[in-house]
Amino acid sequence: MKTSEVKIGTVAIGNGNPITIQSMTNTDTRDIKGTVAQIHALEEAGCEIVRCAVPDVESAFSFRKIKDSISIPLVADIHFDAQAAIAAIENGADKIRINPGNIGGREKIIAVVDAAKAAHIPIRVGANAGSLSKDVLQKHGGPTAEALIESVLENIHILERAKFNDIVVSIKSSNVPVCVEAYRKIAKLTNYPLHLGVTEAGTYHMAVIKSAIAMGSLILDGIGDTLRVSVTGDPVQEVYAARDILKSCGVRKSGVEIISCPTCGRCTINIEKIAESIEKFTQNISIPLKIAVMGCAVNGPGEAREADLGIAGGRGEGLLFSHGKVIKKVDEFDILPELRRMILELVEERNKER
Repeated sequence: MKTSEVKIGTVAIGNGNPITIQSMTNTDTRDIKGTVAQIHALEEAGCEIVRCAVPDVESAFSFRKIKDSISIPLVADIHFDAQAAIAAIENGADKIRINPGNIGGREKIIAVVDAAKAAHIPIRVGANAGSLSKDVLQKHGGPTAEALIESVLENIHILERAKFNDIVVSIKSSNVPVCVEAYRKIAKLTNYPLHLGVTEAGTYHMAVIKSAIAMGSLILDGIGDTLRVSVTGDPVQEVYAARDILKSCGVRKSGVEIISCPTCGRCTINIEKIAESIEKFTQNISIPLKIAVMGCAVNGPGEAREADLGIAGGRGEGLLFSHGKVIKKVDEFDILPELRRMILELVEERNKER
């Protein structure tokens, strides 16, 4: 579903632009060195927009130095404090995330909007299941999709009444069916770009499952302009998960996709170890490649015929193949180093072709 275009620094979202990957630092924003280091790690992993918490004005004052040290757009995450929002804007924020209802009344909302207008930056508004008012919860009997929609529309209308339309919308829940229903419905009610996410998704394992189901469903419906996979832990893992979701939904043609078999009684080598090693080895390669790690030569090259490179294990040896054609046979202990070497050679060739 086509939405309006919004510019976040040098990155455009909406209006058919590629879905972008976001994450959020978990450092103290006042710790400029630590925050910049984490953002650099996120950039290397493939993060395209990064958000930092701004709990107070002092944190906002760090934005200028942080922004000067990174190359991706920097977003300020604001709760309750209008002065912190204005300070973040004045110190170079490329976007702010606020809940207009908790900023502190019309006068403060207008002050924040005026600052955003002067800086020509957008505002992200929305709702999540934990931020709904008691009245809305009581009216709808809980944090339902309809409750989320009522809340987010009110936040949108607050900005629109202030003559501000450079808006990005999010509508999150930790409940996957509720989250999907809410996004599907809001997509029909507004044409602002949609920021996808499952809030409070949990630690990596469950967060990836919840996010893949929710965001995958929405992306296949044509809904979503930018996304964040929320993970309790290292935010770099959020970026890897987001990249994999986009690749699996067929909307991101970059990076390495690992194909590996589930193994069976024919398998005589440690496929899990090889697949995990290759996955880690290739995680920051941006060239689109398919690498297959198959347990045996019975079906390996045939089943993984679409793979650019692959291995099929045997008893004490392995076959290296490309697009189903066997290239060479190597000793079991040479499988991993030889596959790594061939991957690097292929990446170098593809880079020269660009």
